[in-house]
Amino acid sequence: MVPAYICAFAGRRSCTGALHAQESLLHYLITGGAGFIGSHLAEALLDRGDTVTVIDDLSTGSSRNIARLKENPRFRSVVASMTDALLLGELVDAADQIFHLAAAVGVKLVVESPVRTIETNLGCTELVLAAACRKHKKILIASTSEVYGKSNRVPFREDGDLVLGPTSRGRWSYACSKAIDEFLAIAYWRERRCPTLVARFFNTVGPRQTGRYGMVVPRFVGQALRGEPITVYGDGQQSRCLTHVSDAVRAAIGLMDSDRTVGEVFNVGSEEEIKIVELAE
Repeated sequence: MVPAYICAFAGRRSCTGALHAQESLLHYLITGGAGFIGSHLAEALLDRGDTVTVIDDLSTGSSRNIARLKENPRFRSVVASMTDALLLGELVDAADQIFHLAAAVGVKLVVESPVRTIETNLGCTELVLAAACRKHKKILIASTSEVYGKSNRVPFREDGDLVLGPTSRGRWSYACSKAIDEFLAIAYWRERRCPTLVARFFNTVGPRQTGRYGMVVPRFVGQALRGEPITVYGDGQQSRCLTHVSDAVRAAIGLMDSDRTVGEVFNVGSEEEIKIVELAE
C-alpha cells in the first residue's frame, strides 16, 4: 500500500516536503476522538509528547479504542455531546489547536439516518468553528473524498468540480453536509481570519475500524473470519485507493504543524488503486 501523502493543492504545489515540525508541545482537542481515526490521532500526538483531550458521545466511537490511552497523564477523555455548547467552548478554550473529526460516518448510517447525518455534520461543525474563532484557535476540519460525488475527472484535485446526486436520495446527504462544512471552514478564514484548514480523507483503513456502518475492509475481514462468503455488490469493478490510518494521521498532523496550510483544502490519500473484487480475493 502506498503511504498517504498530502496532495498538491489545486494542482499547483505540494507542501509535503515543507512541513515544519513544531518546536513546543501543545494541547490538542480532538472531537470524535474515540473513533477510528481519532483514536489513532490521539495516540500519535501523545507518543510525541503532546497533551490530548478528546470529546466523543460514543455513538459511533468506542471507549475500547482509547482504553489504553487513559493510563497516560497527558490524556483526558470527555464522554459528552458536542451540542453542549458551554462544555465545548470550555474544551476549545483550554486547547491550543483542534482536530474536528466528529461526524456521522458510513454509508449504512447515512442511508438509514439522514436527519442525524445532516444535523451532526452541520451543527457540530458550526459550533466548534464558532468556539475556535472566538479565541482564534487553529482548527482542522476533517472532510471526505465523498464530496467529489460522481465526478469522473481523476485524479481528484482539490479545486476540481464536485458532482453530487439529487437531494431526493438520502445517500448524498453525507457528501453534501461535508461539502458545506468545507465552505463554512473556508468562510471563517476568509471573512473572520480564523485559522482553518480542511483535510479530505480517502478510504482510510486499519486497526479499530468497524464494519458496523458499511465500511468495506472490516466487513470483508469479518465475513472471512466467520467463514462466510465475501459479499461484493455489483460486478466488483469499482476501484478504491486505500490509505492506512497511520499514514492518514501522519498527514493530518503534518498539515496542522505547517504554517502554510491555513485557509486551504488538502486531499489525504494514496495513489494505488485496487478493485473491490481484487480486495475480496
